[in-house]
Amino acid sequence: MYIFNMVIKMKRDFYDVLMDWKNNNVLTPLMVVGARQVGKTYIIDDFCKNNFSDYIYVNLLNNKRIVDIFAANKNILDKIKDFKLELNREITLDTILFVDEVQESEDFIEALKFFQETDFPYKIITAGSLLGVKLKRFHKSFPVGKVMISYMYPMSFKEFLIAIGKNDFIPLIRECYYDNKPMDEVFHQELLRDYRSYLCTGGMPASIKDYLNCNQELSVNLHNVLRSIIDSYLADMNKYTNNVYESNKIEKIYQNIPNQLAKENKKYQFSKLNKNARFRDYETSFEWLLSSKLIIPNYFVNCFETPLKAFMDENVFKLYLSDVGFLTELLSIPYNRIILDDDFMFKGVLAENYVATELVKNNFSLFYYQKPQVMELDFIIDTADGVIPIEVKAGSRVKSTSLNKFMVQEQLPMGIRISNKNFDFENNIKSVPLYAVFCIK
Repeated sequence: MYIFNMVIKMKRDFYDVLMDWKNNNVLTPLMVVGARQVGKTYIIDDFCKNNFSDYIYVNLLNNKRIVDIFAANKNILDKIKDFKLELNREITLDTILFVDEVQESEDFIEALKFFQETDFPYKIITAGSLLGVKLKRFHKSFPVGKVMISYMYPMSFKEFLIAIGKNDFIPLIRECYYDNKPMDEVFHQELLRDYRSYLCTGGMPASIKDYLNCNQELSVNLHNVLRSIIDSYLADMNKYTNNVYESNKIEKIYQNIPNQLAKENKKYQFSKLNKNARFRDYETSFEWLLSSKLIIPNYFVNCFETPLKAFMDENVFKLYLSDVGFLTELLSIPYNRIILDDDFMFKGVLAENYVATELVKNNFSLFYYQKPQVMELDFIIDTADGVIPIEVKAGSRVKSTSLNKFMVQEQLPMGIRISNKNFDFENNIKSVPLYAVFCIK
């Protein structure tokens, strides 16, 4: 495990991505894209310290001098020379350079092409807050094919289990998933309780750290932690947008997601923001949120063949928040109602948002199908075995009318039902407990 804040140990799957880059693509600059506070700086810093004998860290938000060096009207060789002088460090064959908050300099991003093409074996990792937004609105010449881009997300439920000291459950969960055999009932109920705790904390490292600091109890301070992160996102909407008008539209879309998910028809409707509004009126703001990794889209499809992306309607979608803890916080759901597994209005919404985040972390694009009063499928995914429909149930009542009807209609060999129910496989429906979504690959 890797040290987090010198007290709490957390292991991140993204460490394996970094190791793979080191072993196979280290001479191609790595660009890590992800929302603010998902743990990018910590895990990259830890990786660099553990794997390289010489490590240079540069934060462009705090070092405007380097930003100015790359913005200067000079050739690239002179810029690199000035850059090395500013670092006051020799860059050797053993050096790893981590440039944080790289979105502050389009010129440095453009220069990554030189670092990749030159004969000297530079090893560079870049990361930054709202880097995805910067790349979407890039004005310079982006070094296409000269940079490796990887996405980092909040901690998954599997990583949450490791953080709370339940690493040994993971191979057991996988075994039950692949063999379709029930989990021991005592363990099954324990893992469902952990899942409900995760609905409250979400996957942000700061919120999980608070949970661990309070001996795995949900504290009043957790509200403050989550609210602080959400407020920082809202502040970014003002800082990294073209004007106040645009930032207001971005914030409206984001703040309205919980209310729209609570509707019976969860399709995101821009008319709920403004009576006469249409998607085209908010398209730029919507793209900003997508690029920032603050929202997860789930697109409507009406054809169920691979690839599903070819049949999606880009103007019809459901939207989820990037972290289920944010949804719990914005809906102001009391933690005790979640932990006690009470029936409450937003129980199904939380489960669906949670499943969306877990599937995205496993690199799935999300699609859904809905025919009012006939059937609704929460998710449809592309896999190596073809299209698989997924139905999400927040509780143990698992009658799957829509799923059964859809499988018969489309002659599909298998469907997945995610719920409180134990592992099982019956009538071509694979039953997956809510705590085991990370196994769906």
